[in-house]
Amino acid sequence: MHLDISVWEKAIRTVAVYAVIAVLLRLAGKRDLAQLNAFDLVVILLLSNVVQNAIIGPDNSLLGGIIGAVLLIGLNAVIVRTARRDDRVATLLEGTPTTLARDGHWDVEALRKEGLREADVEAALRRQNANGVGEVESVTIEPGGAIVATLREDLQSVTRGDIERLEAKLDALLSRS
Repeated sequence: MHLDISVWEKAIRTVAVYAVIAVLLRLAGKRDLAQLNAFDLVVILLLSNVVQNAIIGPDNSLLGGIIGAVLLIGLNAVIVRTARRDDRVATLLEGTPTTLARDGHWDVEALRKEGLREADVEAALRRQNANGVGEVESVTIEPGGAIVATLREDLQSVTRGDIERLEAKLDALLSRS
């Protein structure tokens, strides 16, 4: 329970490491957040081990670990709530969506910048009922890494509202007869 470094030093270390990792993840791109592959997972696991000593320093006490954990969770909660309330902060911390394809054609430069392969995005398109890039108006990758496809209008699913409007028009036509 004895702390080998002061609470203030532990707080400064924790905030500094959190900030550096947040910046590194932001610079790494959106793909890393949603499209983790085995290599990304290995890096994240090793990264946590690498920065452990930077946060706790020479302090291996239970209390030191608890203080570091509380500070990390508290700092993250403050940042998440701040970003939720202020769009400018959210854009600064998280970024903006990137268009990967428009009108059925890939934006090769955007794919390269985000570190994505067409095949990976095609798999995401199939999960969203598109058979390929030719069937979409646009494909974007959101700041959190989600890939969102907007199908061409002629391929979009019919909604209950669409059917009800059509039924109302048919009823109106039939009532005239």
